[in-house]
Amino acid sequence: MMVSWFAGLFYLPRIFVNLAMETNDAAYDRLLLMARKLYRFVTPIMWLTLATGIALWLVYWRPTPGWLWLKLALVIGLVGYQHMCKALLVAFESRRNTRSHVWFRWFNEVPVIVLLVVVLLVVLKPF
Repeated sequence: MMVSWFAGLFYLPRIFVNLAMETNDAAYDRLLLMARKLYRFVTPIMWLTLATGIALWLVYWRPTPGWLWLKLALVIGLVGYQHMCKALLVAFESRRNTRSHVWFRWFNEVPVIVLLVVVLLVVLKPF
């Protein structure tokens, strides 16, 4: 589930990059449809991922090391990132996007960096 959630977080901003550059109305509408469907698909997966993580934490409860708290903060940040994607999608739907495709290219890198940090935290367990 987590892999599917990340796949959506990687691809949705990529659609935003294309939407920000698109000038043809038919192509814009097609990309917008793709973005809507992807967001609707990824949102339940996010909730399933969170529920599974919480269930695992409760089942294997023990004193929580510091690295896990940082990982949880990053996951909460990803939930915020997904909600920001929704706000950006709404801006595209109303054709009020003010950001450039370059901004969206950088925005698209956020989940990649978070995933890298989370994997390093889990593997190295630094504190």
